[in-house]
Amino acid sequence: MNLVQLTPGAGGMYCGNCLRDNALIGALQRQGFAVCMVPLYLPLTLDETDQSAGTPLFFGGINVYLEQKSPFFQYVPRFVHRFLASRGILRRIGSRAAATHPSQVGDLTVSMLLGEHGRQVRELDALCRWLQTEQRPDVVCFSNALLLGMHARIKAETGARTACLLNGEDAFLDALSEPFRGDAWELVRKHAAEVDHLIAPSRFFAGYMEQRLGLPRDTIPVVHNGLHLDGYGPAPGSPEDRSNPVPELPTAPTIGYFARINRGKGLDVLVDAFIELRRRNRFPGLKLRVGGGLTVWDKPFLERQKRRLADTGLLSEAEFHPNVDRQRKIELIRSLTLFSVPSRMNEAFGLYILESQAAGVPALFPNHGAFPELIAETGGGLLFEPDDPQSLADLAESLLA
Repeated sequence: MNLVQLTPGAGGMYCGNCLRDNALIGALQRQGFAVCMVPLYLPLTLDETDQSAGTPLFFGGINVYLEQKSPFFQYVPRFVHRFLASRGILRRIGSRAAATHPSQVGDLTVSMLLGEHGRQVRELDALCRWLQTEQRPDVVCFSNALLLGMHARIKAETGARTACLLNGEDAFLDALSEPFRGDAWELVRKHAAEVDHLIAPSRFFAGYMEQRLGLPRDTIPVVHNGLHLDGYGPAPGSPEDRSNPVPELPTAPTIGYFARINRGKGLDVLVDAFIELRRRNRFPGLKLRVGGGLTVWDKPFLERQKRRLADTGLLSEAEFHPNVDRQRKIELIRSLTLFSVPSRMNEAFGLYILESQAAGVPALFPNHGAFPELIAETGGGLLFEPDDPQSLADLAESLLA
């Protein structure tokens, strides 16, 4: 069986779907399957071996954007098109392009969902030619439902079975401005009914998307996301840890965070909970340690959190480590006493649940989205009231005591 995985890149940003797909393809390759990971839009930013290395990039982000803005751009010479789709050029603009807010790309989103009837048909032609001549896939897997505009054409020309992994598309679609939001949802509903298999990472998200897509209940199967465990090793302080030492844990208790540094993931909730814990003064040496992806658009949010800490005299008690590599990420998470990502979003999964468990660090998550389901199944954390710093502080205090 030959499987092709189509995964959008996120430029200079770490992307949960990219990490998930890369780990999946690597695991399938190690089991002897013929698999190929194809990047779309922008090069992938990963914290482990890139499974798409050596594979052409399709739907280059600059070309896709210019084709949307000018109907004449699809007629530019091929050498110009190839130059603008080169990985070097795309890496230079990647972090800014990937951080574009959904409200700015409603027309482009709808055009991509129109597939061969959209303005990016030249890109779809190139991908289909390559799939037919170089891959001849038995299965084509789409990383998310926003790619399903190309589904009908790919299926017709390759005869492959198709699958689509669902993971948080709703947040992007709901952030589009009208009329694009309604048009995009309607197209996603249409394509979702045509794809051979939809797969959700949690029962919560399967049920939620069945409702949003107008599908019968219990029609979307659930396959939980996985995590590549290389580098994690035994939990700090465990008997097995003697053979795999890590840097000493801090003498002062430390509560920490590792996810995209923005309001949606709730870093400000954790900052307020940390300030409340220090105000109570039960743990006077308590520290805050923050890591994760930071875009140019999220920097003002981070600066506001730093000012909040400075106003309470606690900025020196906090550390910030944006955009670190895999090894540093693991070291950061394992150095914590408690871990929390107080996300405001109804998360479809949340890979950081597995990361905290792999690091052996007790974790606190809001009681909504997929978190209750995953915590119940793994026992790897406790739940607090969503968007409630007081509830988070109370729970953290009970564990630190």
